[in-house]
This record gives sequence, C-alpha cells and structure tokens, in this order.
Amino acid sequence: MRPLMIAACFVLTTAAFSASAQETQAPAAPAAAATPAAPAAIKGNADKGRQLTYTCQGCHGVEGYKNAYPNYHVPRIGGQSAVYLTNALTEYKKGTRKHPTMQAQSQSFSDQDIADIAAFLSTLK
Repeated sequence: MRPLMIAACFVLTTAAFSASAQETQAPAAPAAAATPAAPAAIKGNADKGRQLTYTCQGCHGVEGYKNAYPNYHVPRIGGQSAVYLTNALTEYKKGTRKHPTMQAQSQSFSDQDIADIAAFLSTLK
C-alpha cells in the first residue's frame, strides 16, 4: 500500500509541476492591456471650495486651538499644498487615515468637493 501512495504523490507532484511550467511559458499579455489608464485628475474650483470649508474653519482656523480630548494641537491647513490636502481628505474618507471627526466630515464630500476644498485651502496664507 505504501508504494502506491508514494507513486500517487509522485504523479500529482509531476502534474502540478508540469502545469506550472506551462503557465510560465504562456505568452504575456500586452502591457497596455495589463495597466488601466489612470483617471484624469479632478480640477478644483477655489470659489466652491471656500463655501465648503466654513465648517473647517471652526477648528483649523483658530490660532492655537487644542482639542479637549484627547488633547492635541489642531493644525492650520491654510496654505498646505493641494496634493497634500486632497490625499489627506481622501485617506480620511477611505478610513486609512484615522481621526473620528475628520472621517465623519470627509464622508459627506465627493471627489470634486475634496478637489475644490484643496484648491481653496492651498491659496490661503
């Protein structure tokens, strides 16, 4: 019985090795088809962004503001680069960047809203 099991394992191993060798020899798909085109960047409108940031100013616009709990400094976001602001808001929206208030705020923003907010805030000094 034991030689039969060894032979069966050998046959299965050989078949698996043969199948993987055939997969590696298969012609590769064209590179253009493998990588989808990147979506066009959304252009932000600073005028619309100004209207959307009225709630942001309640925390981020106050000089020296600190949150009550946990106690930390709330950063000023005016003058940051539009790319940084877009990435930060998008990460809050996706949940990959953690802060409960910012995650809740960002959930209501569309991608266009985020681009508009970033366009406006990046113009502030």
